[in-house]
Amino acid sequence: MAAVAAAALARLVAAFLLLAAQVTCEYGMVHVVSEAGGPRGKDYCILYNPQWAHLPHDLSKASFLQLRNWTASLLCSAADLPAHGFGNQIPLVARGNCTFYEKVRLAQGSGARGLLIVSRERLVPPGGNKTQYDEIGIPVALLSYKDMLDIFRRFGRMVRVALYAPHEPVLDYNMVIIFIMAVGTVAIGGYWAGSRDVKKRYMKHKRDDGPEKQEDEAVDVTPVMTCVFVVMCCSMLVLLYYFYDLLVYVVIGIFCLASATGLYSCLAPCVRRLPFGKCRIPNNSLPYFHKRPQARMLLLALFCVAVSVVWGVFRNEDQWAWVLQDALGIAFCLYMLKTIRLPTFKACTLLLLVLFLYDIFFVFITPFLTKSGSSIMVEVATGPSDSATREKLPMVLKVPRLNSSPLALCDRPFSLLGFGDILVPGLLVAYCHRFDVQVQSPRVYFVACTVAYGVGLLVTFVALALMQRGQPALLYLVPCTLVTSCAVALWRRELGVFWTGSGFAKVLPPSPWAPAPADSPQPPKDSATPLSPQPPGKEPATPPQPAEQPPEPCVPEEMGAGAPMREPGSPAEPEGRDQAQPCPVAQPGALP
Repeated sequence: MAAVAAAALARLVAAFLLLAAQVTCEYGMVHVVSEAGGPRGKDYCILYNPQWAHLPHDLSKASFLQLRNWTASLLCSAADLPAHGFGNQIPLVARGNCTFYEKVRLAQGSGARGLLIVSRERLVPPGGNKTQYDEIGIPVALLSYKDMLDIFRRFGRMVRVALYAPHEPVLDYNMVIIFIMAVGTVAIGGYWAGSRDVKKRYMKHKRDDGPEKQEDEAVDVTPVMTCVFVVMCCSMLVLLYYFYDLLVYVVIGIFCLASATGLYSCLAPCVRRLPFGKCRIPNNSLPYFHKRPQARMLLLALFCVAVSVVWGVFRNEDQWAWVLQDALGIAFCLYMLKTIRLPTFKACTLLLLVLFLYDIFFVFITPFLTKSGSSIMVEVATGPSDSATREKLPMVLKVPRLNSSPLALCDRPFSLLGFGDILVPGLLVAYCHRFDVQVQSPRVYFVACTVAYGVGLLVTFVALALMQRGQPALLYLVPCTLVTSCAVALWRRELGVFWTGSGFAKVLPPSPWAPAPADSPQPPKDSATPLSPQPPGKEPATPPQPAEQPPEPCVPEEMGAGAPMREPGSPAEPEGRDQAQPCPVAQPGALP
């Protein structure tokens, strides 16, 4: 058995290494100047493979060579070569009909000092195998067709180019902003969700009247709902990969509606504290308005819709639209954390593990299944490079890069963090806070899980810097949060209760921080206490009695002290009033 387990582990490690050993590619720059003088030079983005040949990191150390336009040829055979070769030139050839290795081998044999391949499609890494890499000593890179047209329009046909790969900062300062937004959203959302759940249980009878006073009901996630949700996520992701230009507008519309709702939900508690605008609109028969909402709540709804519409209209303004997108995204995440509730740690574990596998599959496995060798998750999140609409999905927090670098031309001016990397661990943080309140702990689960989320996010940033490629954040966040929560439960010897969430489905006992006064009159044990105190001098109305009534629920005698007390001097209950019967007390050792 040990040998079988070791062999299985070896295969697993080998598979993981194969996933990591994908084609290495980096972004670089081609600096173009005109041989006849004229306009100053300009940089264009290229995608190259350093395994063919390395590029200098400084433009001053790069050689300027003549660019020869050979795009009329595919350079797939010796017949495609010019009569006198490419002596000390960099040929510009079209992509297609043969491998990158065949093109660069022919170019190098003809004296070329480099090779630029023009692609009308999305840029992909110019790959090969190890023996081919050893044979080639000149750089090979891909240039977009659009950039080629701009070069010839701006500089003419006689140009000189230099290939270089400027240093890019390992970590950008915008990571600090993303970290604060993500951890802050998880902490505030988890705390709000737990506090709201407790308030709903203890203060249900004190809710204010009016439709705007009622809070949204929480939705408990069941295992069936988890499976359906994951299937929907997989289907939507695949559909977006193949029909991105059509479905991206559907996602944008859904985001506008959902983010406006989330913003309203976040701002409503603050607006209700304002001392003005409490007047209600006149009576009417319009949908929703027939409930006569307060003027201030109506103005808040209009404001939230206006913010969402402004973002929708100016969403592609990179200078400032990202601020609105992040604000709306945070409000949406807070709303979802408040509304969706995981009832047990078992449900939390199921959801997080399933989405953990989902994230790994669509980031690491799908490159082996797609023709282009691209990750479906990364392709959809960043937007396909060959998209006709150039639209981006809004379901991310985005912050522009703060470090200046020429590589910002390579369509990578923003760092992104998906909403799923906030919501999925955030639901576990919310569960931990609710459990803290149930067991009356000093929020040890909530604090530990929040800190674990922050640590997992830092590990994600480190992995991003080391691997220089997009990382599935759940790969690091899920183990950090789940293991930490489980460790705290083991340390406190509460793993069984924490796993099943015992008590959440029951009505909690009276609040421990508001005990009944010691000198309050005690009701006689042979009669039930009134369900609610009656004001002095007012006879309670007797509800109509049905023909047949079910037996009344019993009230434990031990809970009599926690029930509402009858004020001294208040009239006694009428004889015909329904009263709860005391529960029979089980004797020690007796079976239920």
